[in-house]
Amino acid sequence: MRLDRWLKTRLPGLPYGQLAKIIRTGQVRIDGHRAKASDRIAEGQTLRLPPAPSSRPARKFERVIVSEADQDLISSMILMETDDIIVLNKIPGLPVQGGSGSPRHLDGMLDALTGDGERPRLVHRLDKDTSGVLVLAKNRKMAQVLTSAFAERATQKLYWALTVGVPEVMRGQIRLKMMKRSGKSGEKMEVCKDGKKSETFYTVIDKAARATAWVALMPTTGRTHQLRLHLADIGTPVVGDGKYGGKGAYLTGTISKKLHLHARALRLPLPNDKMIEVEAPLPRHMAESWASLGFEESASAGFEVFN
Repeated sequence: MRLDRWLKTRLPGLPYGQLAKIIRTGQVRIDGHRAKASDRIAEGQTLRLPPAPSSRPARKFERVIVSEADQDLISSMILMETDDIIVLNKIPGLPVQGGSGSPRHLDGMLDALTGDGERPRLVHRLDKDTSGVLVLAKNRKMAQVLTSAFAERATQKLYWALTVGVPEVMRGQIRLKMMKRSGKSGEKMEVCKDGKKSETFYTVIDKAARATAWVALMPTTGRTHQLRLHLADIGTPVVGDGKYGGKGAYLTGTISKKLHLHARALRLPLPNDKMIEVEAPLPRHMAESWASLGFEESASAGFEVFN
């Protein structure tokens, strides 16, 4: 289990933003080494923790009162629900978890979906401005199953993006080594020979002259901002992605300046050899861009385009 998730289960009354700060500032050590939130912990390791900020027992999750507006919002995002999982179509602009400058986030709304059971658990994430399929586990057992599935790359993810310009190669594979670096404008992923490996398969579904393209992407690794950096690196940044595309990441005319990156579909293995596939419709600003450019959202552009 990831360190941040493990700590969250044991300190349920501690806001995630405060928990992340404790880890980020080096107050948590694993086997004597400074820990990161994404580090995975295993039996036999030694964790050093700071004094607990609260002495309240962690036997039960403390229910958070979710506003009526946020209850309606998260309910409207539900695409599918079973006894063990909830699948959402996350809206763009909503952070998955809290942090500096993010008082309103998806994690803070999950108590609205608790009902009489356990509080749903996050098992993967999407960037704040990326929309689309996001899975929640409704119990600890399923959280372990899904976390392992994502870690072992047993899932398949399909993204849609609108790019500035058209890739020179219409169908291909992007491989880069990338690393997070801090700068004047904050943290940013960069290509680095000493970085972690990343890989994305892509194919152009449609294009509007040489100005823009509808690109389907299937990442086989899950690095931060991977798809955004990959598309920018081949000279076709995601529309609205000023962080990696600069001023050249925007189109003139009626196309929205918001990020045009959407987690379109997810194939997810479940126990008993079951495989489910869930698809999320485009957010409003992307649907409007598709209509403006003459692209058909209903066109066959799912996983089959990579066969």
